[in-house]
Amino acid sequence: MDLTVRAGEIVGIAGVDGNGQSELIEALAGLRKTTAGSIKLNGKEIRNLKPRKITEAGVGHIPEDRHKHGLVLDYSIGENIVLQTYYQKPFSKAGILNSKKIFEKARSLIKSYDVRTPSEYTPARALSGGNQQKAIIGREVDRNPDLLIAAQPTRGLDVGAIEFIHKRLIEQRDAGKAVLLISFELEEILNVSDRIAVIYEGEIVAIVDPKETTEQELGLLMAGSKRTEAGGKQNV
Repeated sequence: MDLTVRAGEIVGIAGVDGNGQSELIEALAGLRKTTAGSIKLNGKEIRNLKPRKITEAGVGHIPEDRHKHGLVLDYSIGENIVLQTYYQKPFSKAGILNSKKIFEKARSLIKSYDVRTPSEYTPARALSGGNQQKAIIGREVDRNPDLLIAAQPTRGLDVGAIEFIHKRLIEQRDAGKAVLLISFELEEILNVSDRIAVIYEGEIVAIVDPKETTEQELGLLMAGSKRTEAGGKQNV
């Protein structure tokens, strides 16, 4: 079954851990080569492009492991905020970084996204998980991507940070962006998504309306039951 994420909607991916979520994210973000299929953004093929080309094409990526793939922990939070754009003007020219512009941008995003940090020069590892995540989201959203991939965006965070992040994802949807949410939290998937795609053994096996499904039905679909067996409609 094909997976389509339209402008102005949040599509949630529901599935038991280990059923292909990480591989899907890596393929979409250019971190994993694929041997078949097609990945299109705004009608243009982006499958197997390099990660930088994919981000430049209009993809934002909030990675599932913020420490391994989202931040360079020994860099300052300011430097981390421009990890995707440091090579572009006004942050660099002829290969020379413009520290003034970098940290001006960092101060602006730190304020906009309520990142609690002593300063923009503080090492990223010194921040709490919630504030690290806010910085990553600010970095990705600020680039104005057409597609925002949010993988486990609230894992390990407190209630306040979770609410903040959900609000930002919804703002992106309402601004006409396509949002792909991957989460193991069914409550999160049900509350935030406009449509839910269920993944099982590496395949999308059903697409359901969150208003017309339940946690029980989703659980059965995630375990491999067909939709009719799970109590829903055959065609979705």
